[in-house]
Amino acid sequence: MKQNYQIAKEIYEAKGIDTEGVLNDLSKIALSIHAWQADDVTGFENTGHALTGGCQVTGNYPGRARNADETREDLEFAIKFIPGKHRVCLQAHQVDKMLPNTDRDEFSIDNFATWRNWSQAKSIPLDIAPVFYSHPKLDHGLSLSHPDKGIRDFWINHGKAIRHVAAEFGKVSGSASVCNFWMPDGFKDIPADKLAPRQRMAESLNTIFAEKISDELELDALESKLFGIGTESCTITSHDFCLTYSALHDILICLDSGHFHPTESVADKLSALKALQRKILLHVSRGVRWDSDHVIILNDELLNIGREIAFCGAEDIYIGLDYFDATINRVGAWVIGAQNMLKSLLIGMLEPVKDVCDAENSFDFTARLALSEEIKTLPWGAVWEEYLERNQILPISDFLKLLKEYEQNVQFKRVN
Repeated sequence: MKQNYQIAKEIYEAKGIDTEGVLNDLSKIALSIHAWQADDVTGFENTGHALTGGCQVTGNYPGRARNADETREDLEFAIKFIPGKHRVCLQAHQVDKMLPNTDRDEFSIDNFATWRNWSQAKSIPLDIAPVFYSHPKLDHGLSLSHPDKGIRDFWINHGKAIRHVAAEFGKVSGSASVCNFWMPDGFKDIPADKLAPRQRMAESLNTIFAEKISDELELDALESKLFGIGTESCTITSHDFCLTYSALHDILICLDSGHFHPTESVADKLSALKALQRKILLHVSRGVRWDSDHVIILNDELLNIGREIAFCGAEDIYIGLDYFDATINRVGAWVIGAQNMLKSLLIGMLEPVKDVCDAENSFDFTARLALSEEIKTLPWGAVWEEYLERNQILPISDFLKLLKEYEQNVQFKRVN
């Protein structure tokens, strides 16, 4: 491997690329690893609420995490095979414990105390997202946009509560916790009035964000969606709504790579937003004809995302994973997806784009095309292997053997 890396290093040096500098820069990028891959987005409230709000998990692979302890156990195993130092993102129903006579509108750090302690002990910063689905008060598919003020107030208080939990996470880690808001509100068929629900949504968000929390502790984000199951005809928090709201209120816009039309490219949106809004939260998933949340693979879309992040600069682009596949081992899904995300970033950072840009700036589009295609044959794989070795990460073949042992000794002994 060392010999392969030295050859690759020399090839890249001839192209003006310092592979050592690239590896150093890659090590500074922290992915936010989505905890809900472990439990199929069911959470640990133990209230028997069905999975609603357009969320759907496919598959029944054995070994799902049944509580926060088992989720942390799976995370610790997975993180050993993901090079670099990363974060973990929770959904707010992944509580350590439920307190008597309390619901989501009264959540506090007490519900997440072990998560906070784990974060501090393991030096793994935590992000979190409020949960506006899988609850009786998601009434007729509406939460913050519901016409009933009592229902809106319940969800407003939930949003406020989770912002405070995020701030507590940020306090112990020394790194601001990203608190991402996604609401499933919408209509299956065409509503007569699309304006009033969006006005109510905006008013609810204004109330939630009215309290200013230091950016050193907590960062708010707003996530859009094209449509979901049960909201095919109207999504209240559409991209237009969220992009405008986030720009006006100086919060992060969240782009989920599965939340757009299949012909749209999230990669194409990054430079526009980086130029004007600066801060972006990126949720990386893989949609197959719709928001199906497949494990990300090293396809053209992911390569383009990595390339755009590398070109625009990773500063102020917060990268989170967001897929939930229960057709394969859930820990395996984490490792495969996270490594692919890092590979796409590495490939983008290794691209010698100066000559390509020079050709473009001189309007020599023939040379631009030729040079862009030549880049694709460069030996990034040898640099990736070196990165794994420096981080003491085993090859995938060895990981799969250990994963089988983990399945048999830990996951398959869980009875759901």
